[in-house]
Order: sequence, then C-alpha cells, then structure tokens
Amino acid sequence: MKLNDLTAVPGSTRSTKRLGRGAGSGQGKTSGKGQKGQKARSGGSIRPGFEGGQMPLQRRMPKRGFHNIFAKAIVAVNVGTLDKKFEDGATVDTQALLDNGIIKSAMDGIKILSNGKMTKKLTVKANAFSAAAKEKIESAGGKAEVI
Repeated sequence: MKLNDLTAVPGSTRSTKRLGRGAGSGQGKTSGKGQKGQKARSGGSIRPGFEGGQMPLQRRMPKRGFHNIFAKAIVAVNVGTLDKKFEDGATVDTQALLDNGIIKSAMDGIKILSNGKMTKKLTVKANAFSAAAKEKIESAGGKAEVI
C-alpha cells in the first residue's frame, strides 16, 4: 500500500456547500442565509457572549476576590497513596510518581501530605513535606529528602 492508494472510509467525508452558484445549486438566491439582517451580511458574525448591545453577562457580574498570577501550582500526594503503590525500600521521586500514574504532571512542585498510614520504608524526594508527613515517613524507617 502506498500513500496515493489511501482513501477515506465511505460516508466519512462530505463535499462542501458551493454557495452563491445560482438557483439550480440547491442553495440559490440567498445562499442559505435567509432574508436580510446581520447574519445575512458579509462578515456578519457575532462574537460569543454578544447580547445585541445589552451589557453582556460577563460585564454585569460583580468582580470578587483576588487571583494571584504568581501562585505556584503544587501537586499534593498523600503518604497513604505512596504506601499502597510502592514496594518496601523503593525510592519515590517525580519520575516514579509519573510512571505509577499517581500524578499527571509535576506542575511547579510536589508536596507530600500526611493523610493515610505509612508502613513501608521509602526514600521520598519531593519539593515539600508537611511536618506530619515527614514524621510518618521517618517513623516508618524511611527518608524524606527536599529537592
């Protein structure tokens, strides 16, 4: 098989409407745009959220709160999750968390939280630890290393 032999599955493609090609085209006279009005004109599209000149909803809503554009997006991982997913004596780092499907991306850092029980001796390397999580890891005989 060659590239020039490839064809689309029957029924998966449609020919485009040929507008403005006369009365016999099936889209004659007004080319499927109806009679007059903004949507019948050339370039007559209306942007999303436009309410015909009325003050749009996104401008009528009051502004509230504060959004810090410099905030770091930190991924939280619980100690109990690490205990379930890793073998005794394993090293847990960003790549190991990604490989095991515990996190989808590292974002701006990983913080280990203390929810759950820790029974295995793990070496955990993360950007931050809660005090209780660090204590649980070390009491189980593991190490908590800040990277």
